[in-house]
Amino acid sequence: MMHMTFYWSREVTILVNSWHAKTWLSYSLSLLACLLASIFYQYLENRRMRLKLIAAGSVKGKPSPSATTDEPLLQKMGGGGGKVRWSAARVGEAVLFGINSGIGYLLMLVVMSFNGGVFLAVVLGLSIGYLLFRSEDQNSTILENPCACA
Repeated sequence: MMHMTFYWSREVTILVNSWHAKTWLSYSLSLLACLLASIFYQYLENRRMRLKLIAAGSVKGKPSPSATTDEPLLQKMGGGGGKVRWSAARVGEAVLFGINSGIGYLLMLVVMSFNGGVFLAVVLGLSIGYLLFRSEDQNSTILENPCACA
């Protein structure tokens, strides 16, 4: 029976068999890579949120009577006019969303190595990235998702 518990060892396989840390140097470099990837995730998320604000500014219209609530998920896209307007900002936002989703899922799989140091490196990187790139007070209508893979 295999138990899924965190372990503390310098020997870890991350994502693929060829990324196997055996020495303290390779383990330290692996932790640094995990930390930097997590910071980069937050940076890209910041860029995506800025594009979202730009796209929201370029897709203005009168809200429909059924979308007078402050809940963004209940409002129709494009201001309720029924016609979706495409812009470079919206396309860029969608591309960044796809890239960031991929990075988020890879970070989730990295954490699933169940190595305590790898887990701490990813969480620390996400925290540092949030502090550097996303802790500023942005538009309050944008909902944040605390899950790295969302």
